[in-house]
Amino acid sequence: MSTTFLTNLRHFKNFCTCPAGLSRLSYRPRNIHCAVAPQTAESVAPKKTKDRTSEYGVNQIQVLEGLDPVRKRPGMYIGSTGPKGLHHLVYEVLDNAVDEVQGGHAQNIQVELDLASGWVKIADDGRGVPTDKHPATGKSAVETVLTVLHAGGKFGGGSSSSGYAVSGGLHGVGISVVNALSKALHITVWRKGKEHHQRFSRGKPQMELQVVDLPSGGKRRTGTQVEFLFDRQIFSKGISMDADTIRQRLKELAFLNSAATIQYTVRDRGSKESSKASQGEEGARVQGDIVSQETMHHSGGLQEYVAHLNQKREPLHDKPVYTTQTAEGVVVEVALQWCADNQSDVVVGFVNNVKTIDGGTHLDGFKAALTRTLNLLARKTKALKEGDPNLSGDNIREGLTAVVHVKVPEPEFEGQTKTRLGNVEVRKIVDNIVAADVGEALELDAGTLAIVVSKAIAAFKAADAARRARELVRRKNVLTRSTLPGKLADCTSTDRAHSEIFIVEGDSAGGSAKQARDRRFQAILPLRGKILNVERADDAALYKNNEISSLIVALGLGVQGGQDISGLRYGRVILLTDADVDGAHIRTLLLTFLFRFARELFVQGHVFVGMPPLYRLDVGKQSHYCYNDVELQQRLQGVSPGSFHIQRFKGLGEMMPEQLWSTTLDPSTRVLRRLTLGDAAQAAQLFSVLMGSQVAPRRQLIQEHAGRLDLDDLDI
Repeated sequence: MSTTFLTNLRHFKNFCTCPAGLSRLSYRPRNIHCAVAPQTAESVAPKKTKDRTSEYGVNQIQVLEGLDPVRKRPGMYIGSTGPKGLHHLVYEVLDNAVDEVQGGHAQNIQVELDLASGWVKIADDGRGVPTDKHPATGKSAVETVLTVLHAGGKFGGGSSSSGYAVSGGLHGVGISVVNALSKALHITVWRKGKEHHQRFSRGKPQMELQVVDLPSGGKRRTGTQVEFLFDRQIFSKGISMDADTIRQRLKELAFLNSAATIQYTVRDRGSKESSKASQGEEGARVQGDIVSQETMHHSGGLQEYVAHLNQKREPLHDKPVYTTQTAEGVVVEVALQWCADNQSDVVVGFVNNVKTIDGGTHLDGFKAALTRTLNLLARKTKALKEGDPNLSGDNIREGLTAVVHVKVPEPEFEGQTKTRLGNVEVRKIVDNIVAADVGEALELDAGTLAIVVSKAIAAFKAADAARRARELVRRKNVLTRSTLPGKLADCTSTDRAHSEIFIVEGDSAGGSAKQARDRRFQAILPLRGKILNVERADDAALYKNNEISSLIVALGLGVQGGQDISGLRYGRVILLTDADVDGAHIRTLLLTFLFRFARELFVQGHVFVGMPPLYRLDVGKQSHYCYNDVELQQRLQGVSPGSFHIQRFKGLGEMMPEQLWSTTLDPSTRVLRRLTLGDAAQAAQLFSVLMGSQVAPRRQLIQEHAGRLDLDDLDI
């Protein structure tokens, strides 16, 4: 089975548009949040203003009390009001339950998502939030932690019997932020033989804490349950909770906490009455039907996690290398395994169960120790001769999958969203442990060491060949030329924030797009046919390919690619291909190249997919554009047979410039999907399966998803 066959399934056209691990954000109405209008003289000219000295006084100084700052500036606390920030609410509540497990006070966590209503329920069997009156606020501790910023049990960092010795939450704002940004929140605490319950709305208590005695006899329940419905007044219009995104996070937590058992339930398709009741301000909620239920428990911990990440790859050695040590109060746990493919490394870092997507000192220490140790062992075994240069970190980590989890009593994160660890001392601790334990494990396993060193040396030789290819390209004056590719129709704006480039397939589509565009801020780059599949080609072949060379120059990525995209010329890189099988394949090839060559484009949110219409429906004198079959059928409801005409667009070149502008290019009416990096490991894994040379994993993927298709899904 080839990749071409894979793209013959319509199911995979959407699948390839946004591979797993790349979060797909749709904007409606018609890209209102993506569009940035070109600057005009009127928009940039300074406006005359009168002297404001007399206007600015004490009355202009605002004092926000309680949780008002959170509702006023939610992005400061959850990162954004888009999908990422929305799911951050779930993670904040979830982290509290996991902290109980991490402290040895709980074993079971229940998570329930109702897609029909938006309600989320998270419960644990831990100690339960304290319920006594707090001396500082005069309110119960439950109400205090839910309504007062920087109130929590994670500041002391000392005794696990009172607060939390190690915790992902350290600012004391997590649960109160969730409360502030929820239309409704219900909390139930089981503690000391009593059940405590209280309801809130948009951060305000709607009732006093209610207390009920639990039945006597037997083991009494303990723990905390939080149910919340996010406030649609705060978050971007049209977004909702994604069951797969939450599932991925729960899976990570189950691997990181081998003692935990997590039950995940997804509900949907409730009746209209139940959905209406679910979204009510108060009162009983009727739940939707259970559509999936899963229990996650991974006693193998990080070793099982690495094996899970490599399940579609070919490991070079049977078992992952594993170590766990404690030094200066910091617990370091590492598992790693090399694979046969030539893709870049997948190194995932966690601090106190929190995923640090931007890295930090723990990953810096891990990489430095691994590079130094492998070079020492390579010279010790004579694989590197005297006079040979050292292997670089990229050479050593090629094909590596690793998970690094550190537990730090007083972590210093950058920002409330905790994406990067800043503790300087952690780097040295991780460095020492990895150098000693991983070095010893590899030295004792001579076979694995020989395989790993041999692969690193091969990666070094391949990198050297790529360097020579780049130099050859430079001498031929391709990537260093001062002029842009001749087929690029550039825009007049030089402001990256206000410009965008459409990458289209073929001269026909390019001609229509060039006529339809707004040349002030829209550039067009047509590509000839299907570009090189970089998943199967080495770097030397990549730099010799004319289409890829033109793409690199047009985007301003530079010959190195990687994390440095400072030369990027456009704020939005939009892939605009035909709405057919070949278009889906070309789009996948482009995504593969961008992901492998300049992954930072996805991290910073510069990559978009344009959505051209598939049909034009004429009913009388009215015309409607439909972007898929479902939308077409909805438009045809109630229309008399014979009173309409349907035109199917086989390609962008068939559309008139006016049609292409109004449906696909006009910022006020178009639909764009932004692709962001939700999970680098998952995305890298899927790209390898879809576009790699291994046939068996691709066949398995097709077989797994083929059962979800029916004959109507085939694009024949």
